[in-house]
Amino acid sequence: MTAHPKTTTATADRFDEEEAEAIRPMRADAKRNYERLVTAARKVFAQVGGGASMEAIAKEAGVGVGTLYRHFPKRIDVVEAVYREDVDELTTVARAVVADLEPWPAMVAWLEAFVRYAMGKKRFLNELHEAFEKNPDLQSASRERIVGALSIVLTRAQDAGVVRSDVDAPDLMQLLGSMCMSATLTPDQSERLLLMIEDGLRPRS
Repeated sequence: MTAHPKTTTATADRFDEEEAEAIRPMRADAKRNYERLVTAARKVFAQVGGGASMEAIAKEAGVGVGTLYRHFPKRIDVVEAVYREDVDELTTVARAVVADLEPWPAMVAWLEAFVRYAMGKKRFLNELHEAFEKNPDLQSASRERIVGALSIVLTRAQDAGVVRSDVDAPDLMQLLGSMCMSATLTPDQSERLLLMIEDGLRPRS
């Protein structure tokens, strides 16, 4: 029987509460600036890595440096915000593919989304490790949310008989994470390896 991890824990609840508390007091214009800055930071990190200057992020967002520092007093705060939104995106993708796609295409779509997430994270990995040290709950709570998102898609595919029943979400995360964090992994390799993983998920004859 497949083990289905619990997605609601005290740590995850505290993580969600802290995130909601941080965003709730924002005025509409401040929230728009916040979202523009996070989007800009993700783009700049992808282009030049986690060492990108705060000025470059503000310029990409089309706001003054003062606006950036009001939202994110330190570079590590920007890194954490980008990471939180990337995790949010994986949970959003899980809900969307389950609603819109058949079980196997939904499984493939979520796995592809995870690979994109993980490959993007490599560009600011050192800064992300610093964020984890600053906020230890960030890594564990985020991983629980990702495993929970994967479980939604995986369990549905297993119930439909299109994915083998002797694998669970933590197993798959170990496999995907090890692949995606390889320093020498190329985009072409990631595509080929993901196809191998997908083939291995199919039920045994």
